[in-house]
Amino acid sequence: MTLIRPTPGAADADGTVRRPGVGRAVAVLVLVALGALIPVLGPSAALHGTGEAAAPGVGGVGLLRAVLFAALCVPVGELFVNRLARFLPGAPEGRPRSWAPYAACAGFVAALGLASVVATGNLVPTSLAQIDVGGLYTSRDGRLALLEVNAFMVAGLCALTRRPGTQVWPLAAVAVAEALRAHPPTEPSPLVGSGLTLVHLTCAALWVGGLLHVLRALRRWGAAERGAALLGRYARVAAVLLAVITATGIWSTLRRMPPDTVLEQLTATAYGRVLLAKVLLVAVVALLALWARIRLRRAADPLTACFPARMEVVGLGVAVAVSGLLTALPLPIRW
Repeated sequence: MTLIRPTPGAADADGTVRRPGVGRAVAVLVLVALGALIPVLGPSAALHGTGEAAAPGVGGVGLLRAVLFAALCVPVGELFVNRLARFLPGAPEGRPRSWAPYAACAGFVAALGLASVVATGNLVPTSLAQIDVGGLYTSRDGRLALLEVNAFMVAGLCALTRRPGTQVWPLAAVAVAEALRAHPPTEPSPLVGSGLTLVHLTCAALWVGGLLHVLRALRRWGAAERGAALLGRYARVAAVLLAVITATGIWSTLRRMPPDTVLEQLTATAYGRVLLAKVLLVAVVALLALWARIRLRRAADPLTACFPARMEVVGLGVAVAVSGLLTALPLPIRW
């Protein structure tokens, strides 16, 4: 059983030449634009009526953070799925072209932008003269920002070598830096919070980037049997990842919002509103994942599961954009 796809530029019966690649490229650009609007336009809606004040440039910071998260997901997912495929009996030798170098470039630019904000005292710089590069070395946030910039640069160089697996170390450094940045020493038990964030972020990167690369691999292979086997292997791991993401997310929420105030803060604070939107979005994505898993097990052609899986990728992409916005908003109030 094989998966038959029209070749690019194939002609229909009426002689019309189809160019599916153009349509997909336009769709991707539209989705990227919509995803960028979430962190840029979301703060005003989230803060409306809460009485909270947003930090300067919160929309831009949210967008940069979303790009950074996406840049982390892509190479992590590639490394994860390539390892799954390596132990798959009869897997084709061909692999999709790596997007890791492009992701590293995007991550480097995003990290550089975030570092420039830190270098101006968490204000949006209006000129290069305002950026105090040397001051980055004197603060914890500055050193973490520089670590992320350098880590993405090293990850991009590793992706271009013959051993792209070495990317795992600089990518791990980015994840650790993000976990430490999210929990300053002034909060209660910062190491516990950083550990939860590190596990949450790592599992999310594996889930999002892994599914994206699985779908790219299926399109490259074209063989339904091997493709279904790879998708099945990923689905089993993704179920565990979702469970860990849910557990760490709930724990982190209860650390920042005491149990008796959670329901009120989910609607009365900007952070709570965006968190609620993210929870609902992840719930929809989980239902899509369940739909794909059912099709994978019961459908005559297991690769019909690709349709809900593609919708799942779109939902996960929106979740990444919402996560970027969430990190830029004021933290919830501990009553």
